[in-house]
Amino acid sequence: MGKALRVVVGLMLGFFGAVVELPLLAVAWSSDRVVARLADLERRRLLVFLGIDSAEPLDRQARRFVAVRAPVGLLGGFVLVWLFYGLYFAVVIGWRVATGVLGPSTFVEVGWTALVGVVLLFVEAQGILGVVALERGVAHRFLGPGERELLRRRIDQLALSRAGIVEAVDAERRRIERDLHDGVQQRLVTLGMLLGRARRNPAKAEDLLRQAHEESSRVLEDLREVAWRVYPTALDSLGLREALAAVADRSAIPVRIDVELAGDVAAPVETAAYFVVCEAVTNAAKHSGAGVITVEVGRDEEVVRVRVEDDGRGGADPDGGGLAGLARRVSALDGRFAVTSPVGGPTEITAELPCG
Repeated sequence: MGKALRVVVGLMLGFFGAVVELPLLAVAWSSDRVVARLADLERRRLLVFLGIDSAEPLDRQARRFVAVRAPVGLLGGFVLVWLFYGLYFAVVIGWRVATGVLGPSTFVEVGWTALVGVVLLFVEAQGILGVVALERGVAHRFLGPGERELLRRRIDQLALSRAGIVEAVDAERRRIERDLHDGVQQRLVTLGMLLGRARRNPAKAEDLLRQAHEESSRVLEDLREVAWRVYPTALDSLGLREALAAVADRSAIPVRIDVELAGDVAAPVETAAYFVVCEAVTNAAKHSGAGVITVEVGRDEEVVRVRVEDDGRGGADPDGGGLAGLARRVSALDGRFAVTSPVGGPTEITAELPCG
């Protein structure tokens, strides 16, 4: 109801604005200052009352915008006049029925009039929506960026995404190298030392071989962990739900997972959603001091939404290595990534990934 009232007020202001703008344009067509002021007032009206956001117009665009928008404003006023006219008659008839001015013999005629009034009210509502659509179309045509500007922005966005992908790949390679050097390589050195001691000390060979066997098992575990962080095979075989369940099982902090995905989701989107959850859970386990982590993954029309929240101490840095890498990964899919982490918590990480 509040939104409908705001639209009606916006169209009324647009009508009165058109009544004022047309004479002003005729008198002050060459005055850039007057035209720019009129265009700015109209732009604010569209934003506040109709929810139409638009860019600040250039001088030549402002003049065209005001000239084209004025007839639309007059049309909106004409539609509202008929709306108020119908509402007036509805109130009059209702008052006469309530006060007994109209007797029972006229009830059939009143009912038929009411039915026609409902149909006309529906037509009026469609007319109002049509005027709002015209307002939006004119604003986007004259105030929004042109096709060349949109193309330039898209090229800039793609260039940033490509640079982000390259940077994310380099960061991933460095992480893998670090994991192999600090984990697997050290264990392999230890394994080699144990086997060498077993060769030099036959008397202790059995005990040393047992230690070497245990060390080889740890090496395999580390290799599986590194391979899982590169790409979890469960995504291909079991799907996103089971892959995230495995993340929860490996977490040192309890993780509650709710995955509701209707329909098929492209593999790159599933992979990005998985790594958002995996990195967020890993960061929370290492730095947040949280007691529980909540993970929600759902689909809203053509967008997969990922939300990870922990009840830790907060203060997460969105520009940190892990979170910045996630932002680049999401941006590469034309998605949106956000981190909210006030000091004292909670920390909330959200990602929106388009399916199309």
